[in-house]
Amino acid sequence: MIYDPVITRGNKMTLGRIFLALTGLCLALAGPAKAQPYPDKPIRIVVPFAAGGITDILARAVGQRLGDALGQQVIIDNKPGAGGNSGTEFVAKSAPDGTTLLVTADASFVMNPHLYARLPYDAANDFIPITGLGISPQALVLNPSVPAKTLKELIELGKAKPNTLNYGTFGPGTSGHLNIIVMEQTTGAKFTPVHYRGAAPAINDLLGGHIQMMIVSIGLVSQHWQSGKLNVLGFGSTARLPQYPDVPTLAEAGLPGYEAGSWYGLAAPKGTPAAIVDKISAETQKILADPEFRAKFLTPNFIYSISSPPAEFAARISRDNAKWEKVIKDAGVKVE
Repeated sequence: MIYDPVITRGNKMTLGRIFLALTGLCLALAGPAKAQPYPDKPIRIVVPFAAGGITDILARAVGQRLGDALGQQVIIDNKPGAGGNSGTEFVAKSAPDGTTLLVTADASFVMNPHLYARLPYDAANDFIPITGLGISPQALVLNPSVPAKTLKELIELGKAKPNTLNYGTFGPGTSGHLNIIVMEQTTGAKFTPVHYRGAAPAINDLLGGHIQMMIVSIGLVSQHWQSGKLNVLGFGSTARLPQYPDVPTLAEAGLPGYEAGSWYGLAAPKGTPAAIVDKISAETQKILADPEFRAKFLTPNFIYSISSPPAEFAARISRDNAKWEKVIKDAGVKVE
């Protein structure tokens, strides 16, 4: 056998061409690789507050159902600290792939930006609204030692003897603080805030008579005023509640247009694909529309659904942001 380097080299070139052609054919037949459908791994829902509060209760209830709907595990991750800012920052800086979401109260988006000189996140630009979840109206309650038995009498007392009545808040700049400020700005009455680290210690002092009034979520004080330990002057809801048809709204009682409460919503880091946002929103809206879910989780906690498409939730944020910017600026409230 005669070895011919020219012929061998030609054979190698021919085989190389055949290999490349076959590789191209296989790739063409296989087509483009398909991306895994969302979600392809567990979803983390961050709650920027401690476990046990309304935000946490709502996140866990929705998260369980959302996991069933999406066929993926949903993990609730409580990251409290800095008035909710720490957990909110964590989500703002997370990958925008739909696997890290935020369930928080309205303060994160519409109050804190005007209360803090510096925030570790940009509320307007770091998030995509997915859907509102629920709103929790507040009750204006008084210790029975206060002579005022109606909202009108309370306002008159707050004008005649300004700053003599103390009201408890669950922290500077919280809804329990700012909603009383709105009442003062509207009526000219004056009251003195006493700030606590949460609603529970404030309620204890209200029951003990150390402070005289408070505006707080209905579910936290309903048993106390029904048992006669507190007096309720009205609710901050837009309409009378079916559970308590005899209790007027604060708007009816003398503050036209007045609303007091906190709402909760679901958001994703900016850059999350629209298809993922729309999918999560649609599934969450189905959950909150389910009568069984409402009866089990919303009604007992005096939470009322505000589920909506992303654009509608974004409009709510924009509207409330303008409201609280003016209230906070006019009152000169700042949080260090």
